[in-house]
Amino acid sequence: MNVSAFFPGQGAQHPGMGQSVYENSAAAKKVFDCASEIAGQSVSELCFSSSKEELSRTVNSQIAIFTCSMAALAALQERGVELDACAGFSLGEYTALTAAGVLTLEDGLRLVRRRGELMQEAADSTDGCMAAVLGLADEIVEDICSRTEGLVLPVNYNCDGQLVIAGERAAVDLAAAACKEAGARRAMPLAVSGGFHTPLMAPAAAQLKEFAKSLTFSAPTMPLYTNVTGEILAVTDYPSYLEQHMVSPVRWKHLVHRMIADGHTEAMEIGVGKTLTNFSRRISKELTCKTVETMENVISAAE
Repeated sequence: MNVSAFFPGQGAQHPGMGQSVYENSAAAKKVFDCASEIAGQSVSELCFSSSKEELSRTVNSQIAIFTCSMAALAALQERGVELDACAGFSLGEYTALTAAGVLTLEDGLRLVRRRGELMQEAADSTDGCMAAVLGLADEIVEDICSRTEGLVLPVNYNCDGQLVIAGERAAVDLAAAACKEAGARRAMPLAVSGGFHTPLMAPAAAQLKEFAKSLTFSAPTMPLYTNVTGEILAVTDYPSYLEQHMVSPVRWKHLVHRMIADGHTEAMEIGVGKTLTNFSRRISKELTCKTVETMENVISAAE
C-alpha cells in the first residue's frame, strides 16, 4: 500500500500522545527507546505523563512530536504501508526529512533536539508571539503587516481564510487589531512561546546550521515537498537550507496544491492530532486525508 504522508508540527502535542502505538507495536517502541537514548531523558514518560504546560515548552514539544510521528510511521511500515511522497508542517518537515531517508532516525532526533533547545532559547530572549487571522484574504493580511510599525510578518499559509502572523508582540497586536477592523472573523493569539518563522529566530537558525554541519545528509528516497517554496525539495546544502527554513514562512496550502497537481491525492496525517487533516478539507476536495495517531488508526489505515 502506497500513500503520501503529512507530518504535524508544534502545537499538536497533548498528554498521552503516542502511548497507543508504543504499547502495541514493537517497531514504535524501538523509536521511543532510541529517542530516549539520544535525548538523555525518557521521551515516553515525557509524552505519556507530562502536563500540557510542560509538553507545550518548545524544547519538549519538538522532540515529543517528532518521536510520536516516527513511531506511528514505524507501526504503519510494520504492517506493510510504504510512502510515495511526504511533507511536514514546520517541525514536521524534519520528520519528513527522516522518513524520506535524508537523515537517519538517530541524526533526525539529534537535530530536532537541538532545534527545540535553540528555539526555546530564542523565544525566552525575545518578546515574540503569533496570532491566527481567520476570514481575510492573504493579500489583505500581507498588506496590513507591511504597513504595521515593528516586526510582524505572515508566516503560516494554512488554508484559504487562515493565515498566521508572527513577530514582535506589540507589532502582532497592532496587526491583529487592524485585521479585525478590516473584517477578519477572528485574530487570536496562539499558545506558542515565540515569533517563529521570523527574523527573531535568526540567531537560533545560524546556530542550527552550524550544528547540522556535523550530521550526514543523503538524497531523498521519495518526493519531499518543502515548506519554503511549496515545491519538491531539491537542495545540496542542507545546513544552509535548514537555516533558511527556520526564518521562512510555511507555505502549506501552496505545497498541498502542488502535491495534488503531481497526482498525490491520498494522504495520511501521521503522528499527533488532526490539524493537517482539517486543513486538507479546506484546501481541496480532490485530496483525502486520514488521521493516524493511535494503534487503531494504524490498523485501519493499513487495511
